[in-house]
Amino acid sequence: VQLQASGGGLVQAGGSLRLSCAASGRTFSSSNVGWFRQAPGKEREFVAAITRSGRSTYYADSVKGRFTISRDNAKNTVSLQMDSLKPEDTANYYCAATSLGVLATSTSNYEYWGHGTLVTVSS
Repeated sequence: VQLQASGGGLVQAGGSLRLSCAASGRTFSSSNVGWFRQAPGKEREFVAAITRSGRSTYYADSVKGRFTISRDNAKNTVSLQMDSLKPEDTANYYCAATSLGVLATSTSNYEYWGHGTLVTVSS
């Protein structure tokens, strides 16, 4: 599976952005997908994950109620809608895919990674 994240940019606090993860490869529809982020000087952290069917999702407490993950297997894409953005959401955002059948939150559980897309939230 090859992944490419896009949609990052500069937004004011309280604004919204929608990130997209485009995938290629026949196994994408059978993969759970997660979004992670990494701020300067910090470790990469889990943001959200979605099952292969799209029926189940899981969020980090820090984004719950503000971010929404979704997928369209027909288009091989996973999206992350980010609302009510805060300056502390500023980071490089990465999408990742795993063949594990659970909603994993550790980076070590994901086999495939895309390049990041930068999100900057100004105060």
